[in-house]
Amino acid sequence: MKQVVQNYRSGELALLDVPAPGCKPGGVLVRSAYSLISTGTELMKVSEAGLSMVGKARSRPDQVAKVVQSVATNGVPATYRKVMGKLDSWTPLGYSLCGVVEQVGDGIDDVSVGDVVACAGNEHALHAELNWVPKNLYTRVPDGLAPRHAAFGTVGSIALQGVRRGESQLGEVALVIGLGLIGQLVVQLLAASGVRVVGVDPDPARCELAERMGAVACGEPGSPAVAASVAELTGGHGADQVYLAAGGTGNEPVELAARLSRDRGRVVDIGKCSLDLPWNAYYEKELDVRFSRSYGPGRYDPEYELEGRDYPIGYVRWTERRNLACFLDLVARGRVDVEPLVSHTADFDDAVETYRSLEDGGLKAVAVLFRYAGQAPQTAAPEVTVPAVRRGPTPSARPRKASVRLAFVGAGNYASSMLLPHLTGRDGVELSTVVTTTALSAANAKRKFGFTEATTELDAVLEDPSIDAVFVVTRHSSHAELTRRALLAGKAVFVEKPLALSEDELAGVLAAVEESGNDRLQVGFNRRFAPLLQEARQRFGDRTGPANLRYLVNAGRLEHGSWYLQQASQGSRFAGEGGHFIDTASRLLDADPVSVYAVATPGGQDLQVVLGYPGGSTATVSYLTNGPAGFPKETLDLVADGRALRLDDFVRASVYDGRRRWVSSRLPKARDKGQAAQLAAFVRAVRTGGPMPVPLESLAATTAATLAVRTGLASGTPVTLAAAR
Repeated sequence: MKQVVQNYRSGELALLDVPAPGCKPGGVLVRSAYSLISTGTELMKVSEAGLSMVGKARSRPDQVAKVVQSVATNGVPATYRKVMGKLDSWTPLGYSLCGVVEQVGDGIDDVSVGDVVACAGNEHALHAELNWVPKNLYTRVPDGLAPRHAAFGTVGSIALQGVRRGESQLGEVALVIGLGLIGQLVVQLLAASGVRVVGVDPDPARCELAERMGAVACGEPGSPAVAASVAELTGGHGADQVYLAAGGTGNEPVELAARLSRDRGRVVDIGKCSLDLPWNAYYEKELDVRFSRSYGPGRYDPEYELEGRDYPIGYVRWTERRNLACFLDLVARGRVDVEPLVSHTADFDDAVETYRSLEDGGLKAVAVLFRYAGQAPQTAAPEVTVPAVRRGPTPSARPRKASVRLAFVGAGNYASSMLLPHLTGRDGVELSTVVTTTALSAANAKRKFGFTEATTELDAVLEDPSIDAVFVVTRHSSHAELTRRALLAGKAVFVEKPLALSEDELAGVLAAVEESGNDRLQVGFNRRFAPLLQEARQRFGDRTGPANLRYLVNAGRLEHGSWYLQQASQGSRFAGEGGHFIDTASRLLDADPVSVYAVATPGGQDLQVVLGYPGGSTATVSYLTNGPAGFPKETLDLVADGRALRLDDFVRASVYDGRRRWVSSRLPKARDKGQAAQLAAFVRAVRTGGPMPVPLESLAATTAATLAVRTGLASGTPVTLAAAR
């Protein structure tokens, strides 16, 4: 494998071929996807290696003291050989990366092969294709967080530990001196904590970046604007906390900290700068000077880092590993944004040239990533299999029915407002039984909609031969299992989206179809049935060439406490409703998608999903949560063969063909997204014994494409949707 190394004696950098590490007990073998260059710490080490022997000695007086002690103990010749031998050896670089677990050592049960993890440590998270990482120095990456962002985990933990040492409180004012990589992260973490931040850095570009990331004001160290901003924010008292995130040998940072701190303020040293404290200034204000030791408690403790002995959470709340997981969670939820900090991404093969460019100033950067192209799994386009629809023994002919008896499993808000009103009192429909988890909700649904029976027992419904169809309108996590059971019981099934939350769940549903021969399934993709969409599609006409479709979904933010936010049990928000938009695109393009490419903003709530279709057609679904409330929720444009179709939130449609323009003649009294038409088609199919409104193959393809979005976000590459063989 390849690894970046440096000879500390000569300063030479190299990308060496070295043996791959073994997978020892108590850790995992990780194949790197992205690793982060710390442009402060690592470049300082690289620069020191280029100094003369005298320069090296001046820069590391701590090491000189060790040499003096060794001379006294072992003599000059032995000490010389020892020092020269150590200097004239290759040393590793790097300490922050994200990769994929390739092998799991004995004693590890919290991750599996294929899991994406963030890793820390200047002996374990190196710029190398493979690293062995002990248990307390890695953590699983949250779903939806891009590997390139997870590579910031270690550096983010350093910044987070510094903020913890400052003990910031809501409403305080902080001064951050030094707006390099650590300083920029400290700014964001403080702002996310409700602290108002003023930044200091001699680089105007870094000041501007910090202001975009949440700082109230920033300026150069000697700028009167900095002191004025602190005075204005604090009523002239001074900053509650000062974070020293600067490097260099000058004493200006600690002097500025004393000048702008309030009485008994806190000064936290995170970086490596001169700390010649001006005694009078610090004494008169009785400043509390604190040091922040790297990633947090556990650092430099071999029992914690190498032997995996964790500290009890009741005694040490935030350890090294817990800080790492916490920072990744903040990035995943959009509270910290690391993408603007990435100045450059370089292929790992260009590592030496990248370091040289950084050292000579040709590349000015806050953060640089190494991308391990061709080796991390992300570089190979993943493939998601669309399960084949295989029907088992064909059941006997389905007789026509004068009326159909329906059972509802679940009677929550959506069922009560969007489905049941279209079925209550409908000719040829009998609402037989409602099943809910609590007796009172079942009784309420029976009274309100006229069900014959109300129960909390699902088995009684599935075993009742008089019931023709079952509606599954429960929370997302139960859809696949309830659908599977109803199909095996021989019922026609209408299940609200999503059909499944995983590939295994989808395969289980289709296995039930094969086992029973019962393919009577409809998923609640109602938009394809919307009258306005149907009319616009008819007026658009058939096409011959490839089409481009754009679907903008202004989803809006969810209220606090919404069960849609329970991603661990109910799936992501897009997994829950994204099938609506993919199905609509597929209907307009008369095909099922063959590829999916997805990118997300930090936190994974806002998505851009590009769907590829046969013949070169594409559909882009922009799923956004940060739009204004008054803007239409759904707008759609389709362009092909010199024609264009536009749909505005299911209240207005238009078609352009170059010569004339058709616009829907009148606005509907209310948005009609097709629920009534979809239910009518389903009931008709059940009553007549005819085919379901949407082919099962299309329902499976739409569900597989929706699930592939998660795979694509994790890999950062397009996902091929391959038919099962």
